[in-house]
Amino acid sequence: MEDKVLIAKRVAQELKDGDLVNLGIGMPTLVANYLPAGIEVYFQSENGVIGMSKVPGKGLEDDYLIDAGGIFVGALPGACTLDSCTSFSLIRGGHLDITVLGALQVDETGTLANWMVPGKMVPGMGGGMDLATGAKRVIVSMIHSAKGVSKIVKKCNLPITSTRRVDLIVTELAVIEPTDEGLVLKETAPGVTVDQVVAATEAKLIVPANVPTMNVSE
Repeated sequence: MEDKVLIAKRVAQELKDGDLVNLGIGMPTLVANYLPAGIEVYFQSENGVIGMSKVPGKGLEDDYLIDAGGIFVGALPGACTLDSCTSFSLIRGGHLDITVLGALQVDETGTLANWMVPGKMVPGMGGGMDLATGAKRVIVSMIHSAKGVSKIVKKCNLPITSTRRVDLIVTELAVIEPTDEGLVLKETAPGVTVDQVVAATEAKLIVPANVPTMNVSE
């Protein structure tokens, strides 16, 4: 299974019926394609859409329906649009159940850095700081390492997005939960051992006696 698909499928298992969910730019948007059967989730984009559906098929794109990253999206019956002020009032007011964000780094305290790429010009942090602070749960969806270097680090050396601790980290290798005691290894990906996860992670992991395997189907 492709790494990004595995991550999206596992993150989708965290969503519950009736949740209002924001999907960050990039990999997090894939989560909409893998909702568990029988649940209805309301996807929100900070540019002012509630009720997004998965990416439409080729030829069905609508120039007026895009997410915050400028990517075409669909809309479910009953979807609505709203201005940025109202959209960010939902985010800052604590009304989002979950936000799924990409990351450049997460450290041993669960602190997130996800908006500044070294050596590259960026127009700004977008809604990342608001989302990481305002959502009830923050789930990080990311590839475990970049160019062989762990993205789960002892301490972030990039500008942090929020002082608030994220709630869960999902990579192609593992599910990790930041806690008061540190980063707890909750699950390993199919075919991945605990030793492999520990070796690929710069940060110290708390490893329980029994670490189950992610339950994700092909």
